[in-house]
Amino acid sequence: MTILRSIVFACFEAISLLVWGSLFLMLAPFLSDHARYRLAMRWPGMVVLGARWILGIRWVIRGQAHLDAARGQPMIICSKHQSAWETLFLPSNLPVPLCFVFKKELLRIPFFGWSIALLPMVHVDRSQGRLAFEQIQSQARTRLEQGFWMAFFPEGTRTKPGERLKYKTGAARLACELGLPILPIALNAGRLWPRNAWIKRPGLVTVEVGPPISSVGQTPESLMKAVQIWIDETSDALH
Repeated sequence: MTILRSIVFACFEAISLLVWGSLFLMLAPFLSDHARYRLAMRWPGMVVLGARWILGIRWVIRGQAHLDAARGQPMIICSKHQSAWETLFLPSNLPVPLCFVFKKELLRIPFFGWSIALLPMVHVDRSQGRLAFEQIQSQARTRLEQGFWMAFFPEGTRTKPGERLKYKTGAARLACELGLPILPIALNAGRLWPRNAWIKRPGLVTVEVGPPISSVGQTPESLMKAVQIWIDETSDALH
C-alpha cells in the first residue's frame, strides 16, 4: 500500500506541477511580486495537502506563539532541512511570505526552476564568495522592506535524521549586518519523506518553532552556533 500511495502521489505531484507551472508562467508577467508569490504558493500548499490525503503525512506546529509574536516584524528564518517536504510546507503555511536564498542551479529545473526565477527570491552563485554575500545583503534589504522574511536552510543540503553538519554562516552574517533576530525551526520530516527516496511513509511531522535568537552582541559564528544547537537538539528530540 505504501508503494502504491507513493506512485499515485508522484503522478499527482508531476501533473499538478505541469498544470500549475504552466498557468503561473502565463500569468506571472502581469502580476506584482506579492501577487505572484500568492499564486505560486498555491502549488506547494496543494502538494502538502496531497501528501496528507494520499500519503498520510500529517503535521503539527508547536511554538505557534513565537510565530504570532514575530508577525509584522522583519525576521530571518533558519530551518532544519531533511526533505523536500519543508520546502513546500514553510512557504505555503507560515503567516508571512518567505524569500528563500538558494543556489542558482535550481533555476534549471523545468517549470519549478522557471517559476521560482519569476518570484521575489534570492538566487546566488556560491562560487563568487564575498560578492555573493553582498548580493544577498542588497536584495535582502529590499525584500524585508516589502514584508518578506528571509529564509535559509543553513545546512546547505538535506540531511538524514540524526545527521549533523556544520551550519553555513550566511544567515547569521546577514542577521548581524542588519541587526535582526533569527527564528529557528526544527522538524522531523526526514523520517517520513527521506532524502532522494520516492517511497514515503505515513505519519506525523512535527514542526517546532523556537523563540527568536537575538543577533545583538553576537558574532556570526556565535550566533550560528546558538542557532545550530537549538535546531539540532530540538530536531533530534522529535519523534
